[in-house]
Amino acid sequence: MILYRTRDGLILEQDQHFYSVPENSLDDLIILDHLHDQLAQIARNEQTAAAIDQAKLLPPIGSQEVWAAGVTYLRSRAARMEESKSAGGGDFYDRVYSAERPELFFKSMPHKVVGPGSAVGIRSDATWSVPEPELALLIDPKGRIVGYTAGNDMSSRDIEGQNPLYLPQAKVYNRSCALGPGILITQKPLPPETRISLTVERSGAAAFTGVTTLAQMKRRPEELASYLYRDQTFPFGAFLLTGTGVVPPDSFTLHHGDIIRIAIDGIGALVNPVG
Repeated sequence: MILYRTRDGLILEQDQHFYSVPENSLDDLIILDHLHDQLAQIARNEQTAAAIDQAKLLPPIGSQEVWAAGVTYLRSRAARMEESKSAGGGDFYDRVYSAERPELFFKSMPHKVVGPGSAVGIRSDATWSVPEPELALLIDPKGRIVGYTAGNDMSSRDIEGQNPLYLPQAKVYNRSCALGPGILITQKPLPPETRISLTVERSGAAAFTGVTTLAQMKRRPEELASYLYRDQTFPFGAFLLTGTGVVPPDSFTLHHGDIIRIAIDGIGALVNPVG
């Protein structure tokens, strides 16, 4: 089942039927035990609602912080080693990829996150900007993964490449994170063959396409969630982006007006213009 946040409230989709969710906010749901069962009961008891108006979709986030994991795919390791080589930080990422402790960093507060159809941003002082298509975990206050959505971890590669210590500036700025279209609520982990695809459209044609699968991710989602919750509390849960295995070539940078489409099996497509 997929949970959507819209201008008309929370909407649940199950088996191509739609149901209004009585709770007023995503926060009210995330703190519940047995979220999947609670939503399944709503689908059994509530009257069906009209199909979702795509124009009314909002980012599926409440008060949750968004965090991110880096260098979880071999392709990402190679790209980040190359971009930071001239700054003397190339081997840092090789060490992180092989280390027991993952790289985790803060990505966004809720008010900086955009949803489907809204424009993501590129930094005005960056010359090399890329989207990063990622599986995002929704983790409840007790550290349990209760859902999944698509995420875009926008990145200024030239800024990070100048010095790895510039990572927060390369990653954290207005509209640097997109989530959506909805949250897949499931009690089962996603299968390794789950595909994550990226298409960047420019002037009506594909400027870049790429695809990976969860089988290419070195670290398990449960491992990443466990490290995030070490000595941290999240009263309304948290989102955790799990890294990217799709990296455009070094010659590619986003332009204003590009359309970014990130699709994940079982979740749907997150589509955002670059504004």
